Amino acid sequence: MTAATQTYATSVTSDDLDYDIISNGPRSLESSIDDLGHVDTHDIPEPPPTEAAREKLKTVSLTAEDIQAYVQRALGASPIGQQRGDVDRRMMRVYVDGVYDGFHAGHALQLRQAKLSFVSVYLIVGVFGDDLCRQYDYPVTLPHLERYEVLRHCRWVDEVSPEAPWVVTEEFLREQRIDYVALDEGTSIDPDVDRARLQGYDVLKSLGRIIPTRRTSGLTEAARFVPTAPARPSPVVSKTEIKEEDTIPEPIDIYGIGI
Repeated sequence: MTAATQTYATSVTSDDLDYDIISNGPRSLESSIDDLGHVDTHDIPEPPPTEAAREKLKTVSLTAEDIQAYVQRALGASPIGQQRGDVDRRMMRVYVDGVYDGFHAGHALQLRQAKLSFVSVYLIVGVFGDDLCRQYDYPVTLPHLERYEVLRHCRWVDEVSPEAPWVVTEEFLREQRIDYVALDEGTSIDPDVDRARLQGYDVLKSLGRIIPTRRTSGLTEAARFVPTAPARPSPVVSKTEIKEEDTIPEPIDIYGIGI
């Protein structure tokens, strides 16, 4: 966005409202102008993956068409998803959140899928703050500043929300003009995700506001098993029980949220 556009945008007050086709509600003209600087998904340069990566990390080979067809099938599975039938004709605001302590290929490939989930996506990534992680007994090794910076430099990310809420609510989506939340398959059995967050995702799924991303298998143990708070029960197979030649079992949806 040019300096002239920035000057004009900041001169608009919050009382200047226009109808927002993105969130089906009112929005400020300032936020509308901000979206003009958005880079369409087709214009993002992406170096091709190596043959070794294609063989080991299956999600690197997913094309934008593959990802969008998968999302459309998921949305079409529910009546609410079918009601939002204009999703392929306008820019969608998609949200992903997490700790991102030790950013790895699995994180990057999920963000890639979120960014390519529709023809045009403005991707917002929320990073949990240090105080919030301590409040929920989630140990982190890197300070919030560094975790934020890593996301800010990811090619797929349009905006980073530094103080993401622990539980995503419908009110939060409305305030941030977010259309969908991208959620990795298998999240319902992930020991890094506590029950409060899962319940929030469950509500959003009932509203048709969740889109799935496919989890990347083949990652190293350091990426698959992130240290979590003690005494947090989980049916996930322990890393000591997985041999190098074994495959990770399909996730079981123990909380019934469908992802």
